[in-house]
Amino acid sequence: MGLIKAATTSISSVIGDQFKEYVTCSDMSGGVLIQRGIVNHGKANKNPTEGVITNGSTILVPEGCAMMLIENGKIVEFSAEAGTYTYDNSSEPSIFTGGFGKGLIDSIKKIGSRITYGGAAAKDQRVYYVNLLALTGNKFGSPQSKKITDDKYGMLEVTFFGEYAIKVDDPALLVQAVIGANPKDTITFSDLLEDQFKAKFVEKLTQAITEVMRKDKVPFGDVGMHSTEISEAMNKLLDSDLVSKYGIKISDVAIMDINLTDESMKRVSKIDDATIFADSKLQSGLMANATAEALKNASSNENGSMMGFMGMNMANSVGANLMGAVNSNNNDKETSSTGKFCSNCGSPTNGGKFCSNCGAKLD
Repeated sequence: MGLIKAATTSISSVIGDQFKEYVTCSDMSGGVLIQRGIVNHGKANKNPTEGVITNGSTILVPEGCAMMLIENGKIVEFSAEAGTYTYDNSSEPSIFTGGFGKGLIDSIKKIGSRITYGGAAAKDQRVYYVNLLALTGNKFGSPQSKKITDDKYGMLEVTFFGEYAIKVDDPALLVQAVIGANPKDTITFSDLLEDQFKAKFVEKLTQAITEVMRKDKVPFGDVGMHSTEISEAMNKLLDSDLVSKYGIKISDVAIMDINLTDESMKRVSKIDDATIFADSKLQSGLMANATAEALKNASSNENGSMMGFMGMNMANSVGANLMGAVNSNNNDKETSSTGKFCSNCGSPTNGGKFCSNCGAKLD
């Protein structure tokens, strides 16, 4: 038994007069992964046998779908190429991979589900369509804060939310996993993966975010720009739950917002403040901004502008002393790092004749 490609145009009502049956696909929106085909009996077929696709029938394969002819729960025909096909039970089995190529054939062989009946009618024949388009709009969120590791700030607690998309990567594996002796006519993504998977998804996503941040030195605020890397990491982490079990992959992860908890926000602020006071250039800018603000406030001081300027000068003096101490420390570091070193112990020298660390005589 096999499929013979009859036409590439869409099916019309005329086909009902020419073939015993023609099989079409109903709507596959709303997260539908697998949909049983609708068998329309033509005028020439006065006494149709339900559950049997008779010789000479035609099967429509729409764009974005893979079609499988199932006999007693086993795959006997496959096509992922859009078009109209004639079913011929006297021809050899055929597979139209539609871009899936050898990998699909190997998958079907590995499953061991491809069989023929030598033209004899099977007990139960059904046509199923697999949705090959990306299913978007799957929402995720972290109701409790999750820990991630930032290269600059260390361990942070964050909450995040967004959406992800899934796509069928191996339709044969998916059908084999969910089509049994009493299959449903419609199978959605939510039928396969309910609340338990959603909780696991957030946990794996937290791991994926941390992996990408560590590997590529990505700050937590830029995580949303690395959806491709996060998607790849997610597929590896979800392999046993999604990829190798159902032949479904995460095609995109869109993190719409990521927020620090209050405690982590305080941690980030402290580290940022320390960074500013350790950099002389940043200090200068900070003091210039503070001076400008002080001048503005001094001119409107309730006790008179002179008192305001006196207070401002005192604050500037303290700030200058602080900056001077920090700059002196920075200069000392620069001097020691560019000066001479003891040939015996490697410690920086102070220009004397003997090392202050080990006492060795200096050259």
